[in-house]
Amino acid sequence: MRKVRLLLLAFLILAIPATSLAQFGVSIMIAPPALPVYTQPMCPSAGYLWTPGYWGYGDEGYFWVPGTWAMAPEVGLLWTPGYWGYGGNAFAWNEGYWGQNVGFYGGVNYGFGYGGVGYGGGYWNNGAFNYNTTVNNVNVTSITTVYSKTVINETTVNHVSYNGGEGGITVRPTAAEETAMHERHTPATAMQTEHVHVASTNHALLASVNQGRPAIAATAKPGEFSGSGVVAAKEAGAPYKAPENKAAENKATESKATESKATENKAAESKAAATRTNENKAAESKAAATRTNENKAAESKAAATRTNENKAAEGKAAATRTNENKAAESKAAATRTNENKAAESKPSAARSNDSKPAHAQPAAHQQAAPRPEKSAPRPTTAAHAQPAPHAQPAARPEAHPESAPEKKAPGGKE
Repeated sequence: MRKVRLLLLAFLILAIPATSLAQFGVSIMIAPPALPVYTQPMCPSAGYLWTPGYWGYGDEGYFWVPGTWAMAPEVGLLWTPGYWGYGGNAFAWNEGYWGQNVGFYGGVNYGFGYGGVGYGGGYWNNGAFNYNTTVNNVNVTSITTVYSKTVINETTVNHVSYNGGEGGITVRPTAAEETAMHERHTPATAMQTEHVHVASTNHALLASVNQGRPAIAATAKPGEFSGSGVVAAKEAGAPYKAPENKAAENKATESKATESKATENKAAESKAAATRTNENKAAESKAAATRTNENKAAESKAAATRTNENKAAEGKAAATRTNENKAAESKAAATRTNENKAAESKPSAARSNDSKPAHAQPAAHQQAAPRPEKSAPRPTTAAHAQPAPHAQPAARPEAHPESAPEKKAPGGKE
């Protein structure tokens, strides 16, 4: 887990552009130890530039990042070392970078050409780097682009590793350094980043272990922490003081900050929960009101529909009853008319029958006088013997078959 955090820290450092007092976001209450005293290993070959060592910071406190020779990412670029700066209440690391000119690095005297201002260890000429042998350990037999020039330190010679704060360097950027800081910069190379990572995993490089005097103070190439190219520190830059009290203060500060954040988070969560509760209540009330209005509207619509249906049904029933009554009355009227006509026709027929002449049904034709027959008389049916009552009008007397009707004399006299 520690390796992962340190690797992320290294990537974060590389991602931040180098500006005036640019910081990568880690604030430390404890000042870094003094720079150890060591010699520079020999330059491996032409094209390598010196990058001085410094104190990094990890989970277990400060650890030493050995100085090393590194290849520039492209011809013409120079290295501006990183540095620790005090920002009023804590120390923060300002990452180094590659650029056309050397910028501000806190006034820290890293040595080997980095005396606190600018760089006196060499320069680029026609695509080749020229080394100043007065401050660089160079094999002049294999590297011929060399020169010798005395470097005058313009700052106080000491081993203080930070700018600002109690006991720190008070130098501020020059105009030239300010200009350089705003030029295009290139972050540390992948080899340099790996170099920092390897140093962070080496327990012997912890300041609390080596007391400010690391066994690996510098290397010939990045990441090579063993072999003939490794140089040990001669001595600590200053007596090492264990930051026990300050460490406790840091822990207390971190705990307080953690508690404050936890309290703020709880307050924010409570506020968010209360807001959500109020929003839910408002939403529920709105939904309930909406449902109530919808139900009322539905009930009103249903009631209106039922009313209209009832009215329509009543109108239809009334129309049906009216039509039925009219039909019944028409039928009854027709029936009475027919009955009246029939009744009127029947007395008329009876009167007509009464007024008909007697010869319409002569009695002589009904019953003739018996004649002697040789054989026995045939039986006659009742229908033939006695005609229906309506065949003989009641007004006329029945004729006696024994006597023949009297004949009247012509003229009407008997």
